[in-house]
Amino acid sequence: MLKDIRSLNSAELRDAIVAMGEKPFRAKQLEEWIWSKSASSFDEMTNLGNDFRQKLAENFSLKRIELSEKQFSRDGTVKCAFKVDTVRPGDLNIVEGVLIPTKSRTTACISSQVGCSLACSFCATGKLKLMKNLTAAEMYDQVEMIASIAQEREKSNLSNIVYMGMGEPLLNYKNVIESVERICGTPGLGMSPRRITISTAGIAKAIKRLGDDEVRFNLALSLHAANDKKRSEIMAINDSNNIEALAEALIYFHEKTGSRVTFEYIIFRDFNDSIEDAQELAVFCKHVPCKINIIEYNPIDDGRFQQADAAKVEDFKNHLESKNLIVNVRRSRGKDIDAACGQLANKNEQGKDSLKKTAS
Repeated sequence: MLKDIRSLNSAELRDAIVAMGEKPFRAKQLEEWIWSKSASSFDEMTNLGNDFRQKLAENFSLKRIELSEKQFSRDGTVKCAFKVDTVRPGDLNIVEGVLIPTKSRTTACISSQVGCSLACSFCATGKLKLMKNLTAAEMYDQVEMIASIAQEREKSNLSNIVYMGMGEPLLNYKNVIESVERICGTPGLGMSPRRITISTAGIAKAIKRLGDDEVRFNLALSLHAANDKKRSEIMAINDSNNIEALAEALIYFHEKTGSRVTFEYIIFRDFNDSIEDAQELAVFCKHVPCKINIIEYNPIDDGRFQQADAAKVEDFKNHLESKNLIVNVRRSRGKDIDAACGQLANKNEQGKDSLKKTAS
């Protein structure tokens, strides 16, 4: 099997080109075609000689993910199904990404894994087993293709990128970091890292590693409860990464990067929507400078959880604001096509088949 040329970093690519008898500057031309111009074949690289293109084809593969389906919401959200290579025959080979246009921003929400190993009880993706870590190139392709849809439909560039789709980004650490570097780089998309947010269910060691790497993108923690009993009930990862461990990791991250952290809090009816829950969250928020996104729950097929009442959400928000915390209530977008938070992998045909198999 030929090596994927997009798996090489700049230095590795330059060395490979020189080893083929070409001048080092050819590597820069190649990177322009691969990353900035999104070439899908060596034949497209018209400023490279035929002999060089032939040698490239004999030594490397160049394959992009395939946009296989689009679904359009009434609110302008677009859910994209992308086909990727599989590790084992028969594995699910679909990941989903979402274009979320609003008046103030145009956001791409992308996936980092096929399936997920964390099995959070409120998330459709968590009902799929983990089948593959996406490569940096496969994550880059999601962004590039969603950016093209934004240009076509909204006449707008992407303003933000969030790693909040399928999978746990910090369990695919190396590839996620490489994808951010490509998205922010030139050749690349030239996006500012401050426009990128990585969302994690809470892997304490990896959060500290982000601090050691002094990353410049934003970090969001899917918290959803600020005490161990409730959080473990809905997020098994809390058993090995409890509230105390996460607080320690976040303090370390902030000391290393100076970045404010976002806490994501999906609010469920009669589970984590009381003033007592808000008080616990306010105490946890004292550890680091932060903002809080209260997220409307989006139902999945099992019906275990329900949306919190609007009045209780408002009381919850008001209590947090009385503690001088920055709070936003996020209304769901793309819910009619199962593109909202927690719903990915719930509607495309392969996803539905996999969910049935998991439940049986």
